[in-house]
Amino acid sequence: MNIIRAACISVFFIVASTAATAQESTEQTMSTPAEQVSYVLGLDLGRYLSQLKDEVDLEVVKQGLEDGFTGVQPLVSEAEEVAAQQQIRTMMEERQQVQMAAMLAENKAAGEVFLAENRNREGVVELASGIQYEVLREGDGATPQPTDVVKVDYVGTLVDGSEFDSSISRGEPAVFPIDGVIAGWKEILPMMPVGSQYRVVIPSELAYGEQGAPPRIMPNSVLVFEIDLIAIEQDVQ
Repeated sequence: MNIIRAACISVFFIVASTAATAQESTEQTMSTPAEQVSYVLGLDLGRYLSQLKDEVDLEVVKQGLEDGFTGVQPLVSEAEEVAAQQQIRTMMEERQQVQMAAMLAENKAAGEVFLAENRNREGVVELASGIQYEVLREGDGATPQPTDVVKVDYVGTLVDGSEFDSSISRGEPAVFPIDGVIAGWKEILPMMPVGSQYRVVIPSELAYGEQGAPPRIMPNSVLVFEIDLIAIEQDVQ
């Protein structure tokens, strides 16, 4: 299956969920379901092809679309079609690599700036690993062992302040074994007495690194957590 055909098929699978949006944005001219489906299909393909706008001729694309739709004899041989599809894949892969490299560099730089500014804040302690923490409330309970199961409330944000995860938002504390979480949590949790609340800044290499955890956590993201250690649990419930 070539990549343009795959793009077309993907649109038909998502059109049911996007029809309402299409209705809002095109209600002046797209009044029937068939018009909406057709428009969304073209819109999706147009957005996809816009990534190649410097390499493709839109008028020729329209000709190919019409020829494929009507079933006339293609103007290229099968071998030429296969070669062109491979060229498109190569161009897209190269663009994605460039975009990924730029994103990695941008996120890394933003993280370094945040860490540099945060370490100068009053009350912030920086560990040898690069983790920075601030005690918001010091508890008087026991400290967990690396193999313990703990119950915590937490809020996780990116360096721009946007929230990507929160047990508080879900309305229920999280219960998990310490040895099953990211490296930054494995290091900080055994330092916290039960009843403590810490604000913790974790460098990307001790979080999700260059892989990230899309779509909420992009590669090379420094993460900020407010962690409230509620209890040490005997068993995961």
